[in-house]
Amino acid sequence: MRTASGLAIVGLVALAAYGAGLGLKPGLWEVRIVKEVVDGRDQTAQMAAMSDKMRQALASMPPERRAQMQAMLGQNGVGAADRGYRICITPAMAKRDTPMVDRDGRCQPATVNHSGNRTTFEFSCTKDGVTTTGKGAATVDGDVIATHVDLSSRDSSGKTKEIQSDTQMTFVGSDCGDVKPPPGQS
Repeated sequence: MRTASGLAIVGLVALAAYGAGLGLKPGLWEVRIVKEVVDGRDQTAQMAAMSDKMRQALASMPPERRAQMQAMLGQNGVGAADRGYRICITPAMAKRDTPMVDRDGRCQPATVNHSGNRTTFEFSCTKDGVTTTGKGAATVDGDVIATHVDLSSRDSSGKTKEIQSDTQMTFVGSDCGDVKPPPGQS
């Protein structure tokens, strides 16, 4: 079973694509986790099944309750999508020169290298007693950004979690609709 810290790490991985060197445009982007391996076990099918269950639960809600849930997600910087979720990128976020590897922007990459349509980065940071280190690469192909990240997380008790994740971000359009930028981002 996935823990809250595991979900936070997944979010961290998907956010790695934020940055000007990656060809990010302001507007609505759909993020899809292509593959995720946690501690050597492929979790991709399990994540897809969980995502399908959440979509089914949302679809079966009365319209007013569904609208409330979608609004709540949107206010937290996330919108539902067919195979993942949607995020709103502000012009300021799109102009960044480095990837952002956490929602709060407190964990900055130690190294970033841009070469053509590919950006590589490494990071290490501690937040709330959890130290996360990793490296990744993002490749731009038109309105699609593919990101691969390898990371290791160690909590204050010494427990570690190893994650390899591949995500794909696709530009949907310049209007974010009901999806607001992630909290603290403008």
